[in-house]
Amino acid sequence: MSSVRIPPVLRAQTGGTREVEANGSTVGEVLRELATQYPSMESQLFADGGLQPYINVYVNNQDIQYLNKLDTPVGPSDTIILLPAMAGGA
Repeated sequence: MSSVRIPPVLRAQTGGTREVEANGSTVGEVLRELATQYPSMESQLFADGGLQPYINVYVNNQDIQYLNKLDTPVGPSDTIILLPAMAGGA
């Protein structure tokens, strides 16, 4: 199982848990499993068959946009980090 770090803004969906484990051989499979475990995460993570545009995903500190995106392979010792984009300011 891969570890998935949950950012503070999404922890309410996981019962306040900072890190969860989910099965899958790719980032997409792991995130789909996460959405199965925590159904309220589905709309936070996915839209129109892909990731929400404001969610950045890293595998072992590497942005999946520069790897194979949702098809990026992961193993049991890998850590997936979810990082919602922030915007705003004056």
